[in-house]
Amino acid sequence: MTMTMIHESRRHEIEERYPEYFKRSFKQRFGFLMISVGTLLYMLYAVWFFDLPKLVAEAQWQRVGIYLSQWISYDVQPELRVNDDGTIQVRYPRFSVLGDNPHPDWIVNNPGGGITVEVSGTSRSVTVDHKQAIVTAHGQSVTVDLSGENPKVIGQAPSWMTVYDDNVLANLGFAGDASISSDRVRVRKRFLGWANFVFDTHSPFFDKPAGEVISLIVSGPRIDPDQSNLSLAFDNIWYNNAWQHGDVWTKLFQTIVMAFLGTLLGAVAAFPLAFLAARNITPNRFLNFTLKRFFDFLRSVDMLIWALFLTRAFGPGPLAGSGAIFLTETGTLGKLYSEGLENIDDKPREGIKSTGAATTLVHRYGVMPQIVPVMISQTLYQWESNVRGATIIGAVGAGGIGLKLWESMRTNSNWANVGYMVILILIVVFLFDAASNALRHRLMGTDKASMRH
Repeated sequence: MTMTMIHESRRHEIEERYPEYFKRSFKQRFGFLMISVGTLLYMLYAVWFFDLPKLVAEAQWQRVGIYLSQWISYDVQPELRVNDDGTIQVRYPRFSVLGDNPHPDWIVNNPGGGITVEVSGTSRSVTVDHKQAIVTAHGQSVTVDLSGENPKVIGQAPSWMTVYDDNVLANLGFAGDASISSDRVRVRKRFLGWANFVFDTHSPFFDKPAGEVISLIVSGPRIDPDQSNLSLAFDNIWYNNAWQHGDVWTKLFQTIVMAFLGTLLGAVAAFPLAFLAARNITPNRFLNFTLKRFFDFLRSVDMLIWALFLTRAFGPGPLAGSGAIFLTETGTLGKLYSEGLENIDDKPREGIKSTGAATTLVHRYGVMPQIVPVMISQTLYQWESNVRGATIIGAVGAGGIGLKLWESMRTNSNWANVGYMVILILIVVFLFDAASNALRHRLMGTDKASMRH
């Protein structure tokens, strides 16, 4: 009873001392609920505005699987032509990955006549003679009559076979497919991996076992009298017609140089401007305001837009890309540097200034020790980010591997090369991210050695 009376007597005093606990405002009481409801309403609006249900329903999701499978595989497309005399001729597309005179072991001449293409062993195959084509797949064998003007499926066509007036398409799964007409059968056989990644079909090392290639390079007789076999092998790899390793790696190096040069020049330009833009360093409100709006302008125009402008001015190439990164980074780093300067502790600077030291010495010993680690950390992060950005702006003509990547994607038939370049970009970004993080931790004093101390 006494405790209750003491509580009641001091309640008013406690409420006045801690009003935030007893008299919460409307925002404090319902703020979280209002944010949750507002977020939900915005998400519903976004679904309606972009018409997401329709987009999801009409999207061609099967293309995702097709393109991804083409990143990690390649196909060979033999065409079996049925001649008027009943013979069957096998042809390959121009620049076939099998070379100029292919004789793959998965195309079999049958003793009784006809040719069998083993798409995935004998479980998925296409056998063709002058009268019919027999497609074996998914545990079934379906016969297509080729004797008429148009192909005709004998019996009921299964679900994996599509019949048109003059063509029959057979889906054999990831292993490939077949297109059957009355006078020709085109088969697509898919292989995992990248064809001719090391040596193309024009190389004297093409289609040779690795042991034989090494033996030729180390101790074999010269294939080309004008150069060693090692030099010839390197040339064949570097100038591979299918994969263009030399061009890809050169463009990748251009992208790295673009990112480094643009970031470096942006940091050099932003450093002195930041001192003029910082209010506590340069007490000139008009100059502070003008420079900060200048930084905003450089940042507000996207790097891609700057690249478009500069490619019109200087033409396509790495110069335009470096210039676009330089302009963007001058704005970004100028803002970051100036804000860092405005947040420094003024006591060291005031102490050095009180000794009568010159302005340069005040900045050198009172400002720089505080701000340099932060500036370098921010610059390294921007450099890492610009390696990715340089890839994007390359697609609009600013040079580098981005342009090469866009050219491969635009053909819509070279997805293995796209996969190759994407993997290279990922590796470079990963390495630069790791190096940048390590340098930042060391500069900021958060590496493992300093943490132990």
